[in-house]
Amino acid sequence: MTKQEFIAGLKQGLVGLPQEDIEEHLAFYSEMIDDMIEDGISEEEAVAHIGEVEKISSQIIGETSLSKIVKEKIKPKRKLRAWEIVLIVLGSPLWFPITVSIILVLLALYISFAAVLISIWAVFVSLVFSGIFTALGGVVYAFSGSALKGIAFVGAGMVLIGLGILSFFLCKAITKGTMKGTKLFFIRLKEYFVKKGEN
Repeated sequence: MTKQEFIAGLKQGLVGLPQEDIEEHLAFYSEMIDDMIEDGISEEEAVAHIGEVEKISSQIIGETSLSKIVKEKIKPKRKLRAWEIVLIVLGSPLWFPITVSIILVLLALYISFAAVLISIWAVFVSLVFSGIFTALGGVVYAFSGSALKGIAFVGAGMVLIGLGILSFFLCKAITKGTMKGTKLFFIRLKEYFVKKGEN
């Protein structure tokens, strides 16, 4: 792929972002390719070294704030006519509550999922602490003359601590998955707005 093809593909992949951002990224990658060519690498090798256009455009979209993309999307391409403004105002009792409801439902879902995540971490903490205190209680029983009870309590405490350690890895995996899922959701949302900008 030549530099010109790469820049054209990148420009197409970034349609929907603010124009100044597109120009800034195109200039950055154009200069990067030129620098590699000056260092003695062929144009095709320089382009191949940078990476695939789709991955780069997806990364740029992911790093661009959602508010910036939405602002660009809702920025009128032309001045609104009087009848369009009247329709927007008259339709606001319908579209505004629906929009707010959708946003609130999504927020409630996310908060619910966060509450479940916090509960899972609370289970981990309670297992570890109850295991520690149960084992300590077992030691106290063992030294107070109830050796059999003491051993049973220490064993139960160790089981609880073991379950706590296992639940830690589960909590960590769920938290990491949630963070990745959230990031992916926002990247897809940004890409949706950007792709809508192409139409």
